[in-house]
Amino acid sequence: MANCRVTAGEADLIGWALRQFLLWGLAAAAIYVIAAASLHRGAVSSQGAAAPARTVQPALPNSLVFHANHQGHVIVDGVANGAAMRFLVDTGATLVALTSADAAAAGIGPGSLRFTGTVSTANGTARVAPIRLRELRIGQFSTTDVSAVVIENLNISLLGQSFLKRLDSYEMRDGVLTMNWN
Repeated sequence: MANCRVTAGEADLIGWALRQFLLWGLAAAAIYVIAAASLHRGAVSSQGAAAPARTVQPALPNSLVFHANHQGHVIVDGVANGAAMRFLVDTGATLVALTSADAAAAGIGPGSLRFTGTVSTANGTARVAPIRLRELRIGQFSTTDVSAVVIENLNISLLGQSFLKRLDSYEMRDGVLTMNWN
């Protein structure tokens, strides 16, 4: 049997190779973990605050189920007077509130708006113009003659109680909003 001896230079080379293998392996593992976490966050976040909530197939007929985004907000797609728009569900808002752009899309022009009131918002005081929506639909649930307002400088339309009270019930639990009607 031949005598295998490793010289000091060879031992240094082997040590260097093992360190490189370990270092690159750890770097690859870290990149994998970061990429996987980023993909998971992207799937959970619904791609930003203005993206609609992910709708889940409801267990019961005549119900809709939405998941909150990573900020805890439920944002739903809806149709007001035939115009598609996004709404932030706001159970604390008395009325449905439209942005000026959404009101215009729904056929309510700036010339027909009479700003007769004010409201306090998170961004300060804003003027409001009362309106009535001919129809408001979220998913399969539709209702008519909905009291609403147009709020100046509003970033996203709000789905308030003047719509929510038309449902038989709604519940927010563990980041999931369920709307029910007959």
